[in-house]
Amino acid sequence: MESRPAYAVDIEVATRFLDEQSAPEQDRYVFAYTIHIHNSGCVPAQLLSRRWRITDANGKVQEVRGEGVIGQQPHLDPGEDFQYTSGAVLETDLGTMEGSYAMVADDGTRFEVPIPAFTLSVPRTLH
Repeated sequence: MESRPAYAVDIEVATRFLDEQSAPEQDRYVFAYTIHIHNSGCVPAQLLSRRWRITDANGKVQEVRGEGVIGQQPHLDPGEDFQYTSGAVLETDLGTMEGSYAMVADDGTRFEVPIPAFTLSVPRTLH
């Protein structure tokens, strides 16, 4: 039988462009991102804080740090999931986000969960 690591969290991201909240003529592009967090380890753990690095197509970088996600610090038992949706506003129609979650396991061990870079982009339409 394959053993699971004690501290393992899987992250999946889905993004979408919010046309109705955006104003391209004012360099305002609004995106929503939905994060799916899955505790694939064998120890319960709680998400304490988040860190984001958001970069637009002009190279402008926003650093975002804060406690929890959407006002919550979810506690996940092994095999448990948590999903939330949040947003980002860019001055360009293309950008990237990457970051990490700071977690603490029930045994007191603190660990970081990297969030791989993902793209925020306005869908292109063909006429």
